[in-house]
Amino acid sequence: MSTREKLQEDVLLAEKEATENQIVLYNDDVNTFDHVIETLIHACDHTPEQAEQCSLIVHYKGKCTVKTGAYDDLKPRCTILLNAGLSAEIV
Repeated sequence: MSTREKLQEDVLLAEKEATENQIVLYNDDVNTFDHVIETLIHACDHTPEQAEQCSLIVHYKGKCTVKTGAYDDLKPRCTILLNAGLSAEIV
């Protein structure tokens, strides 16, 4: 395998790993829809419509992927969600 082929393979692997991480938000009986929506807008750069849709999915399905990407990008976003009293994790 040439150096160029190895580099291309490494780039493809890095891109795959970057998109496999996701923040999953879970339903709870504590937070209001408004709080969840405002927090998603702030932490995940959602539009109001995206945040509202995610909050409804979480409410009715129990969980929802709210952001995907590189772990280093998701970690501080998940921390904001957790500090706001929401239940979330990176998977």
